[in-house]
Amino acid sequence: MFRIGYRTLKTAIAAPVAILIAKAFELDNYISAGILAILSIQVTRKRSMISSAERFIACIVGILFGFIFFEGITYHPFVLGLLLLLFIPTTVVLRIQQGVITSSVIILHLLTMKEITIPIVLNELAIISIGIGVALIVNLYMPSMEKQLKQYQCGIEGSFHKILQEYASFLRIGDNDWDGKEIVVADRLIKDGKSLAFRDIENHLLRHENEYYNYFKMREKQFEILERVLPIISSLDKSYIQSHQLADFLEKIADAIHPGNTAQKYLDELDQLRNSFREMDLPRDRTEFETRSSLFYFLTEMEQYLILKRYFKARDE
Repeated sequence: MFRIGYRTLKTAIAAPVAILIAKAFELDNYISAGILAILSIQVTRKRSMISSAERFIACIVGILFGFIFFEGITYHPFVLGLLLLLFIPTTVVLRIQQGVITSSVIILHLLTMKEITIPIVLNELAIISIGIGVALIVNLYMPSMEKQLKQYQCGIEGSFHKILQEYASFLRIGDNDWDGKEIVVADRLIKDGKSLAFRDIENHLLRHENEYYNYFKMREKQFEILERVLPIISSLDKSYIQSHQLADFLEKIADAIHPGNTAQKYLDELDQLRNSFREMDLPRDRTEFETRSSLFYFLTEMEQYLILKRYFKARDE
């Protein structure tokens, strides 16, 4: 389906506005203000601020290089090549390489004019300021990502619910027809949600983290545990009563998956379950011993799963 993104829309607004402003001031090469505006539109406010600063500094350095090479040698395309040969590595050293294309536009202006005077330099500085400035102003508006982040959250929790339910079913009846697609879905949703949450952080200049980003990091670590315990569950003997008790416990956790804090309740229940396993008669054979060992390891992993949630909610409170 055809749709226009916010970055495209902002680019379409910034370019003509920059050109009109530059033209109103009767600047030479005023069209270039639109080019600079297009190049300066970024996906987040933070990146926009950083990019604007880098591009402005790179343009100043570019003007300086233009004066040294063009006035010092001659105004010729081969001199331009020599200039770029030294200018581009300089931007890398100064960590302003994002401004290479922007400053190249200014350098080409100087080559075309075949002279560098104070009025010409002021004209170029005005074009730079208008192009980058308009892009910076337009980029200050960023749409809220709350709805999308909430959708990712709901999707992850739905996938986790299904995964734990299937684990419980496997502990009760053994192999079933589950294709495991929720594992793939959960992995993708966590990565995409975490990436979107990071963009949301960069849209708030004074914020270094937010609740959603911490949430996705917590779910990411929990997901690693769910992946680790899958081979254990598939190897357990379903005839032991402990397997059925664990299945009941997993179903309770599955039904309680939500952003709220219920971790401590299930940590207490897990301790009770572990103590009841310890009070049972000793294993009768090696198979039962190995099964019990796997069950205790599984309980340890699920304990870490719940502790991650408790820690996340403790930070949030």
